Amino acid sequence: MIIRCEHAGDRPEILALVEAAFPKGDEPRLLRRLFAAREYLPGLSLVAESQRGEILGYVITTRAWIGTSVSLGLGPIAVLPGYQKQGIGSALVEATIAAANEMQEHTIVLMGGSDYFPRFGFVPADSLGISSPDPSWGSYFMALELAAFVPGHHGHFKYSAPFTLT
Repeated sequence: MIIRCEHAGDRPEILALVEAAFPKGDEPRLLRRLFAAREYLPGLSLVAESQRGEILGYVITTRAWIGTSVSLGLGPIAVLPGYQKQGIGSALVEATIAAANEMQEHTIVLMGGSDYFPRFGFVPADSLGISSPDPSWGSYFMALELAAFVPGHHGHFKYSAPFTLT
């Protein structure tokens, strides 16, 4: 398996993968909007590809804000149902963190499993002074300080525009 940046030609396969992973969710519609958004960051739109060239997993991270400071919002992340629990999602998260560090980003914020993301260093966002767009998210709203983190990045978190349309 290799992790690489997605290409526009990958998008039909990525959308099919996300639809398979979230058959009743809004993630495919959100993803279409994220691809077209100005907050889209090509270096943080990653696929996990098999040796046969099949896309097994996908993650996107887009521009976001904490107060007036730039941040990143991770998600959606998806793995084909038949390939879940084989380390593909973990590899995508680790590659995202590495790419964000290379880009000198400060933080990654997400809404996700509080039993999954702490293994990568994510903590409840409110423990870092980052308030959620929806207080009911509680400990599922998580953040990671990256290598270029600058103290004082706290305040209300704002996802990229497509997230407000779902």
